[in-house]
Amino acid sequence: MKFLWTPSSHFNLANLFTFVNITAGLLAVYFIAQNNFFAASIFAWIGGAFDIFDGKIARKYKLSNEFGIQLDSFADFLTFVLVPVFFVFQAIYATQLSGFWMGIAAIVSIYYVISGLRRLIHFNLNADAGSVANYFTGVPTPLGAILLWLVFLINTYTPLPGIAVIVLMIIIGWSLNSTIKVRHP
Repeated sequence: MKFLWTPSSHFNLANLFTFVNITAGLLAVYFIAQNNFFAASIFAWIGGAFDIFDGKIARKYKLSNEFGIQLDSFADFLTFVLVPVFFVFQAIYATQLSGFWMGIAAIVSIYYVISGLRRLIHFNLNADAGSVANYFTGVPTPLGAILLWLVFLINTYTPLPGIAVIVLMIIIGWSLNSTIKVRHP
């Protein structure tokens, strides 16, 4: 079991937590495709919890390495970009929009995915293994995901017009690569 505590191991403890995050994200996608939004939400939040712990474990036990940084960003892309966009698309756009506005919703969803991917790539290019900045420049993808979840929850209790959801997705997508400063927890 020495590999769990070896920084160069692709299967060290921190990376195993990241693999659980990826698994939870994939399960969330499966349940979204089945229109089981409750189960999808549970797995998305499980993925988010494991994302918090993988970084803490990597720093505490000095397990950070380039592989782990890339793996974590892949997990973030799945759990905090693809899952919430797919969730909003399936739960809101698919039930409220059609024709022209569905096409606009698809374009905006792609815009959000590209914005999230750009943010993660930019973060990786500027990341040092084991170091943590005091502030993020731009809204981090986990916070972007939380904001999209809030849009979904608001829509659940007070239905928003699909066009309003599109506008909110554009704003949140823009914020991912903005110059907004967000304090690192």
